[in-house]
Amino acid sequence: MANPLHRMVSSSQVSSWFGQGDGNLYVPSRKVQFFEYLVVAGGGGAQNDVSGGGGAGGFLTGFGLITTSSSPYTMTVGAGGSGNANGVNSSISTLATSLGGGRGGNFNGQAGAAGGSGGGAGGTTGGAGTGGNGTDGQGFRGANSSNFPFSGGGGGAGAAAVNITYGTAGSGGIGKLFYGNYYAGGGGGGQGGAGGLGGGGTGGVRDVNNGTNGTANTGGGAGGNGGNTGSKSGGSGIIILKYADIFTITTSGLTVSTPVASGGIKTTTITGGTGTVSWA
Repeated sequence: MANPLHRMVSSSQVSSWFGQGDGNLYVPSRKVQFFEYLVVAGGGGAQNDVSGGGGAGGFLTGFGLITTSSSPYTMTVGAGGSGNANGVNSSISTLATSLGGGRGGNFNGQAGAAGGSGGGAGGTTGGAGTGGNGTDGQGFRGANSSNFPFSGGGGGAGAAAVNITYGTAGSGGIGKLFYGNYYAGGGGGGQGGAGGLGGGGTGGVRDVNNGTNGTANTGGGAGGNGGNTGSKSGGSGIIILKYADIFTITTSGLTVSTPVASGGIKTTTITGGTGTVSWA
């Protein structure tokens, strides 16, 4: 069975390469292969008064080129947004940039912010507030809110948060799968909304408890509060790299797991920082 990381790219690049019958591609004196990546940004925060859930961080997958003589890639893992702040972007050089999740809207129907996925709208006494927009290919919109104290959930990478009616807590949108694990779930809206699968925080219940933070290294949005004090933060982002086990990875300035090898593939997980990655 062919190695799943061997991928062709553009015809102009392939025209300068030649195969050697072993599933790899070569150019003179340089072996060429590809790494697969997941890039998730930090989730959006949620404020402290009947707030909407934070939107999930943007979710991107794809393939990048490995050549043993190439310049290192610069990688950044974004932090989760706190309170009235979007999450921070995550990136791999110019190859992929996922956008931080939008923060949830505050009381009186403040709109959720746009982001990788959009934040949910805050609860209001004057009709529905508007959820923030997501980014095409990265995530979905946050939900509108209903009358006080019910707030909208944040959007997830896999689905938009559903607009709510009075008396219904706004759940966060579901995240997306990457090799068996969900990432980038939206935060639940204030008044007890469930967090989206993939690290979304749970919304707090008015005068009972606060919402919860998004889960670290998932890009999950923060759960909205139910009228209590205490803003909540989105979960930090993550970068995952998969590549052939013939390569050795070198990193600088990043928080990195020990590579795990299975079936001819190594997996490296990056959970924080800004720095460089190269292979030999």
